[in-house]
Amino acid sequence: MGSSGTVRNPIMVCVPLMGNSVEEMMSQMGQAKSQGADLVEIRLDYIQNFQPLHDLEILLRDKPLPVIIVYRPKWEGGQYEGDEQRRLDALKLAMELGADYIDVELKIPLIAYSTGDRGLISHLLCPKFGGFLVYGSMRNNSIPGLPTLDSLRQAYKLEYLNANTKVFGLVSNPVGHSKGPILHNPAFRHTGYNGIYVPMLVDDLKEFFRIYSSPDFAGFSVGIPYKEAVTGCCDEVHPLAESVGAVNTIIRNPSSGKLVGYNTDCEAAITAIEDALGARRGTNDASFTSPLAGKQFVLAGAGGAGRALAFGAKSRGARIIIFDIDYERASSLAHSVSGEAQPYEDIVKFCPEKGGILANATPIGMHPNTDRIPVAEDTLGVYQLVFDSVYNPRKTRLLKEAEAAGAVVVSGVEMFLRQAVDQFNLFTDAEAPEEFMREIILEKF
Repeated sequence: MGSSGTVRNPIMVCVPLMGNSVEEMMSQMGQAKSQGADLVEIRLDYIQNFQPLHDLEILLRDKPLPVIIVYRPKWEGGQYEGDEQRRLDALKLAMELGADYIDVELKIPLIAYSTGDRGLISHLLCPKFGGFLVYGSMRNNSIPGLPTLDSLRQAYKLEYLNANTKVFGLVSNPVGHSKGPILHNPAFRHTGYNGIYVPMLVDDLKEFFRIYSSPDFAGFSVGIPYKEAVTGCCDEVHPLAESVGAVNTIIRNPSSGKLVGYNTDCEAAITAIEDALGARRGTNDASFTSPLAGKQFVLAGAGGAGRALAFGAKSRGARIIIFDIDYERASSLAHSVSGEAQPYEDIVKFCPEKGGILANATPIGMHPNTDRIPVAEDTLGVYQLVFDSVYNPRKTRLLKEAEAAGAVVVSGVEMFLRQAVDQFNLFTDAEAPEEFMREIILEKF
């Protein structure tokens, strides 16, 4: 069940403070409280010229939140390099002065979590596996591997997790650009589904799926650069995904445990383009003629998203020209869709037909490198429509330049929404709240 009628778990959200002075620590405590923290961790080893009695009296007398006092030595990854007895005396003094919790280094960890970007899920899934404390970072003071307080309170809402929560996530590298958590998690709660969607930074696909083989991990989105390679990790592949040669959604069969791969990118991208051109197709309309039929379809990128676009365009009767930095990959895809491959370096001098379609399926223009476009700017006005699979930022430089040149533009946000709706249906075996999800995108993206 979702948030409605569900008993909240007692999870506490803690923010580590690393100010260089008592004054800075007090200011950060106030900020942490205003942003929704339940308690803070005060790192005494970061305070310059630390005076135990004077500084602890101020910190503990005027604290706006419960505190964990930490005085971490160098041998435990901290900053303190002095006498060990003096360090322990300071922790004892903190306890006497009213500290709520004291962090003492033991050989056996009582609260375990991983640090860095790869450790993010150890924080987000903490309450599911019985933990009571999760760390978060403050706005404008991010810490690698820690979720922000805003995301914990608004997107993830960990207080609703329990042992029965199903885990879904994005398998990608990099993964920080993903908007999936701020879309899927509210949608889960809106429909009363007990699930959480988290980013999963993955280096080794086979090792990842070997380790995360529990039924608790019920499904995955697949992003850059794994949409093609991940087909080899699936026990079964849906016919559309098999023909495309790329998987962007995986479901773990609840009965057999087998991983089943799907592709929700293909129809999401092509229907977004068709709708922008004014086409409307009925579910069983065999007489429908796509506005892409007979058009030149220029595709930049032959990876997972590019393959989805190419096969979608082929199914609509478009004439496809493919550019990719890997010419052999472009040639292989062109052969599969009866298209044509050209060397990637020629894309900047390529002269398109009037009224054709341009689709960018490369990461060019993605945050944070938002100042590049994959084609020559002076050709953009020749196209009838320009599509960009990049959705962060919502309107890329490519789309801005194309719109200024008079082309119809379609953002990757529209493709993202449509494929996410189909993913949600597969994740939950229920109908996605499409309008609710669209409202989130309009507000948050």
